[in-house]
Amino acid sequence: MLSYDEINDRLRSMLTPQRYSHSLRVEKMAVLLAEKYGVDIEKARIAGLVHDCAKNIPENKLIDMAAKYGVELDEVSMAEKALIHGPLGARLARDFFGIEDEEILHAIELHTTGGKSMSKLDRIIYLSDFIEEGRDYEGVEYLRELAFKDLNAALLKSFENTINYVISLKSLLHPNTIYARNSLIMEMRKDGGI
Repeated sequence: MLSYDEINDRLRSMLTPQRYSHSLRVEKMAVLLAEKYGVDIEKARIAGLVHDCAKNIPENKLIDMAAKYGVELDEVSMAEKALIHGPLGARLARDFFGIEDEEILHAIELHTTGGKSMSKLDRIIYLSDFIEEGRDYEGVEYLRELAFKDLNAALLKSFENTINYVISLKSLLHPNTIYARNSLIMEMRKDGGI
């Protein structure tokens, strides 16, 4: 794996200034949440920094690049191409930055849709993307506070916000988000947290 500074320099050249700033804010939030929940801070730092490395790839190139890197695309991702940047980003993180850590790559892959049985690192990266300090939407302050009190409750709320938002747009909802929400609710019920 490249050094942090090498990754940072290479990432900056791949992203717009706005997207790069967002990535730094996600990194910052991921580190704070990792400290709070006892997750490997360096893994959270790298996953938070790199999570959107495929975000600025033009839509007309996403499908070709996904094919090149062996990303299997379902019909929802084919229709909502912005969803491709998660799994493609995990492959680019390995190829461009030499990141071999499967936990980091998995967190990058799931940061847009979520998925079944998410690890703590997966949850932290998904949530950090949702609540980093540059985000400004109704309820974000509540969600930021909740994230530092109860990671699972905040994650559940973020899934529900996403689902409601996608429905309001009459857009397509990726099945992984439903699986993620259901998996989390079953886990929380089992633990007596819901």
